[in-house]
Amino acid sequence: MQVRFLLFASYRDLTGVEDGGLELPPGATAGTAVAALRARGAPWSALPDRPVVAVNEEYARLDRPLADGDEIALLPPVAGG
Repeated sequence: MQVRFLLFASYRDLTGVEDGGLELPPGATAGTAVAALRARGAPWSALPDRPVVAVNEEYARLDRPLADGDEIALLPPVAGG
């Protein structure tokens, strides 16, 4: 199945990529998508293995099943004050 990924802020800066497509096996989860991105090697491997994610613009757990055409966003921590 094909999903779209989005990277924001420091994750985008780290990889130099804002978005893209990702081919995943049937039954994949948000965690599977994160692992597939990290498996691309440096600098992708520097992404955290358990980031905050959103699937189709809703916060989701890493065990959330994905469907063909879903969009997964990796959201870095935000500091404020």
